[in-house]
Amino acid sequence: MSEHDDERVRAHVFVSGTVQGVYYRANTRDAARERGVDGWVRNLDDGRVEAVFEGPAAAVESMVEWCHTGSPAADVADVTVEYEEPAGEDTFTVRR
Repeated sequence: MSEHDDERVRAHVFVSGTVQGVYYRANTRDAARERGVDGWVRNLDDGRVEAVFEGPAAAVESMVEWCHTGSPAADVADVTVEYEEPAGEDTFTVRR
């Protein structure tokens, strides 16, 4: 493992497709906690899901990849990612 893998990064993700009403947020929370990733996830009024993942680079990348499939009932059409400066998230929550 390189030093870069331990670097803390933040990914701001927007997921579109059939991603609301299919337990996408709950599955995202569980997947993030399994990987030790902090941040949050919420539904947007336009039908997308928005999430922030913060943690070790390798774990955050794993979550970004996970978003392309998401929960078993989801049908993901697109995932957009913007990388930002970490903001000190310290848990993972589902926002309403």
